[in-house]
Amino acid sequence: MQREPVTAYVALGANLGDAASAVREAVQAIATVPGVTAVRCSRLYRSAPVEASGPDFVNAVVELQTALSALALLDALQAIEDFAGRQRPYRNAPRTLDLDLLLYGSASIDSVRLTVPHPRMTERAFVLRPLAELAPERVTAEQLRAVADQPIEPLGA
Repeated sequence: MQREPVTAYVALGANLGDAASAVREAVQAIATVPGVTAVRCSRLYRSAPVEASGPDFVNAVVELQTALSALALLDALQAIEDFAGRQRPYRNAPRTLDLDLLLYGSASIDSVRLTVPHPRMTERAFVLRPLAELAPERVTAEQLRAVADQPIEPLGA
């Protein structure tokens, strides 16, 4: 049975190596996942690490349509991270690529492997600013004010 397409949002971030290229390549990789269509990406942003160490991050958010289940989409995202050389030596370690499933339609998921909406997304300017570009109805002015003290700047045009 074919599943009805769902709009999902994924946060991308990297702070090791050529982080901007890693994020751009990840957007392209997401667009090639079977069952994923209509990928739109926010601008790239530079942000300081939050509860993490290492160099500044390059961040973005993608909006996609998918016929995949949330867990199948998570599996595909983790495979892209692995291909990019993602290591997890400790919590919030610097990374070559980080892909977080933020929203999956209107679903509320709380399982061992996946929590959607992402539990910390409203605490992060590097998620809310690019998400607001793509889906302003998903981000409130109050949420943006709450993270206004977190340094973040758009990269390029």
